[in-house]
Amino acid sequence: MAGEVLKLRGVGVKRGGAELLSGVSWEVGEGERWVIAGPNGAGKTTLLQVAAALLHPSSGSVRVLGEELGRTDVFELRPRIGIASAAVAERVPAGETVLDLVLTASYAILGRWHEEYDSTDLGRAAALLEALGAGDLIRRRFDTLSEGERKRVQIARALMPDPELLLLDEPAAGLDLGGREDLVNRIAALADDPLAPTMVMVTHHVEEVPPGVTHALLLRKGGVVAQGKIDEVFAEEALSACFGLPLQIARQDGRWYARAAPRNGR
Repeated sequence: MAGEVLKLRGVGVKRGGAELLSGVSWEVGEGERWVIAGPNGAGKTTLLQVAAALLHPSSGSVRVLGEELGRTDVFELRPRIGIASAAVAERVPAGETVLDLVLTASYAILGRWHEEYDSTDLGRAAALLEALGAGDLIRRRFDTLSEGERKRVQIARALMPDPELLLLDEPAAGLDLGGREDLVNRIAALADDPLAPTMVMVTHHVEEVPPGVTHALLLRKGGVVAQGKIDEVFAEEALSACFGLPLQIARQDGRWYARAAPRNGR
């Protein structure tokens, strides 16, 4: 594949006797926008951690940005990857300001220490926060923010190092309707930007998938149900198999919707 960003072959992950992923093969090309969807416990976050070079597989092979896990220095690889996830948010030091949280992504660290930043770094951090509707939060402490504000700040942080790969783990989780729609629109703008990095987002709600997503991978119980172009994958048969119940799927203005199929035709 030209411009290959991710290439997984037969990937399995076992932890504590549990098989979290099994036989996953998946390729992501440069400029593509992917969604990984599936029910709770399907292995979505585990797969994203493998893609982020945060978790090594128990079996199979993984290439990220041309580097093979197990044969490369992940500390040099990780700054090329931007990730926003609840796991990152939980590790933010108490009292960390929004500005410092975004700035430290340049070094792929959490917690401001003795590293130095110049005016270019400060300007980029401020511009990213402004673009995500969080410019007025720059001096606030991260632990004082609402859930919606935290989500926007995390995406700004993920974009700070100008990554080649952007990973978003359930970015709309925990948001109310207004917060979800605002964030979906902002991610849609990213997906539509030809200069934005290759993007992969995780969700278990098809309603959270923004316009502009080009491909989808469906997971269930650690295995791949379907993958490919989103118009082909987000079909009733595949999504019903993925979520374990008959579903009706609709699309309007680039957004997807799902509901349980009526019983007895009603």
